[in-house]
Amino acid sequence: MTVKQLYEAFNFFDKNLDLELNEKGPGDIEYRLTVARKHLSSPGVGHGGAIAAMMDAVIGTTALSQVFHEKKLVSTIEFKINYFKPILKDDILIGSGEIEFQGKSIIACSGQIIKLDSGELVSKSLGTFNIYPVEKRGLKLDFEQSS
Repeated sequence: MTVKQLYEAFNFFDKNLDLELNEKGPGDIEYRLTVARKHLSSPGVGHGGAIAAMMDAVIGTTALSQVFHEKKLVSTIEFKINYFKPILKDDILIGSGEIEFQGKSIIACSGQIIKLDSGELVSKSLGTFNIYPVEKRGLKLDFEQSS
């Protein structure tokens, strides 16, 4: 099983927000979001909660993709977010993350979200995640399947 397959099977929240995941490799993912009417909080302007949810997905999935091949999962301990530019209806956003630190039981990631058309930085974040074995969730996942 890949991170993308896990996402497809269990991550209903991200799908509800219309986030699209592209798994490139361990510690290397990308999310894409086209800002729709349901992401708005005032006329034409996106809600900060939509960006926060996208950012949690970006940094959390970056962390997950780093440890998943070791049959481990992650959960958010904390994250900080900075907002730099507003998002507008029909903006296409790209989110990517980077591993900053990895220990036995925690992993820290930074993330950024940019506007695809202009390259403008919308948001930056830093988060810390707990690393734990898949068995703790009681999940039976097929790690041999990779397609």
